[in-house]
Amino acid sequence: MNKLLKIGHRGAKGYCPENTLEAFEQAVLMGCDGIELDVHLSADGEIIVIHDHSTDRVTGQNGIVSELTASELKKMTIGDGHEIPLLSEVFDLVNHRAFINIELKVGEAAEPVLRLIEQYAAKGWQFPEFLISSFDWPALQHVRELHPDIPLGVLTETDLELAAAFGKTVHAETIHPHFHLLTKENTIALQQHFKIFTWTVNEPEDIAKIKQFGVNAIITDYPDRI
Repeated sequence: MNKLLKIGHRGAKGYCPENTLEAFEQAVLMGCDGIELDVHLSADGEIIVIHDHSTDRVTGQNGIVSELTASELKKMTIGDGHEIPLLSEVFDLVNHRAFINIELKVGEAAEPVLRLIEQYAAKGWQFPEFLISSFDWPALQHVRELHPDIPLGVLTETDLELAAAFGKTVHAETIHPHFHLLTKENTIALQQHFKIFTWTVNEPEDIAKIKQFGVNAIITDYPDRI
């Protein structure tokens, strides 16, 4: 029986401001096998770790991520003074202690993310320490065309069959369905071809049910509940 992996959703989002270095460190300290995060590009092409297209919700300051430079974004704060991190800062913080699930929020981020991963591979990182996922399936296809070895995860909240069919075409390693889509039967069927990393499972009763399905990983805001 393979070990059930636990992945911190935007870090340990239930305990720290999401997608901050503090949240990622907390997830690692809670024993996460992986951390999940979201990326956009700044106006000057830096890879910014933030979920939304705008800064409004997480910083309380108005702004569109793609229209601001990295230095302008760095002047904004999340929660009690946390910076919006660059993806490279997260790599340096995690430093092989967990794998890093990078969700592409925009297709334009695909090539810069690949370049950064290649830089870290040159420093001794292994490609399985990364996992690139997205709801933007053409972006995943582009990643696969450029790189055969970096693991891919197909995100879906609507159609498991379509996600699986696409996953086969790009040789994805994982399917990332919303947990409400899963049953024990379709989990077993999908596992003939993929590992199942399901999100975002937070409530104890949902965690217990999903564990019974035999998924490969649970993505959660509360890693200590897994």
